[in-house]
Amino acid sequence: MDLPKSRAVAPRLEFLDTATSTNDLLREAATGADAAGWTHGSVLVTDDQTRGRGRLGRTWLAPTGKTLAISVLLRPGGAGVPVLPVDAYGWIPLIAGAAMTEAVTRAVEAAVPAEPDDPDDLSGGVEVRLKWPNDVLVSGFKVCGILSELLPESGAVIVGAGLNLTLDEHDLPTLTSTSLLLATGVQPDADAVLADYLATFGRLFDAFTAHGGDPDASGIAEAVSALCGTLGSEVRVELPGDHELIGTAERIDADGRLVVRDRENGEEQAVAAGDVTHLRY
Repeated sequence: MDLPKSRAVAPRLEFLDTATSTNDLLREAATGADAAGWTHGSVLVTDDQTRGRGRLGRTWLAPTGKTLAISVLLRPGGAGVPVLPVDAYGWIPLIAGAAMTEAVTRAVEAAVPAEPDDPDDLSGGVEVRLKWPNDVLVSGFKVCGILSELLPESGAVIVGAGLNLTLDEHDLPTLTSTSLLLATGVQPDADAVLADYLATFGRLFDAFTAHGGDPDASGIAEAVSALCGTLGSEVRVELPGDHELIGTAERIDADGRLVVRDRENGEEQAVAAGDVTHLRY
């Protein structure tokens, strides 16, 4: 896969015909003998990932050629990249999720005819939303998941994304998954979507670091909240230790945590990690 549009927006992009885990391979590259050659914004991509990992230790498998596994290397504090305070790192997966939400939205708008009764709606009735903290949903079905990993020795971060391009009904890993092809009926331009994601991610992350990791001053908090379909929804959060929280997702706090108002006692609780389910009544 040549990916000329994507190569034009990344300082280094390597496409692998097959890979175990792009996150694992990028971590090895970014900490190995050639680490200096893997600068901030470098990207590793494959359409055949055999040992992909999701959140909470889940495995992630897909047929060859029907998905993209994308890993991006961020080096805060590296050459030309401002240092981030520790409490700002929680926003990185949200920034990646917002970037992918925007890229998928534009891919959908390019593929789906506008609703005839609303010419200003370019989505054709297909809704693309960010699910906190880092899933992208198309009409409520997952089209992309994101996994961020810190390299503690250097403070670098690897952001991995798995985007479903052309999976059909028989390929879907879960009943709540979809692909761009299933959502639109049109073969997606993988290079265009990837280039859009990388460019948008870079723009949002640059704004974030330019403002010292301040989510409000950088506009990141506003941008993420506007895209996040979790806010205002009734949710169930599976917390560490087999605990469960059911309530209304109120907002995202200054550290990127989801603030949920408990349905039973009305108290707010900030959630930093957990499996979130949007409830439908």
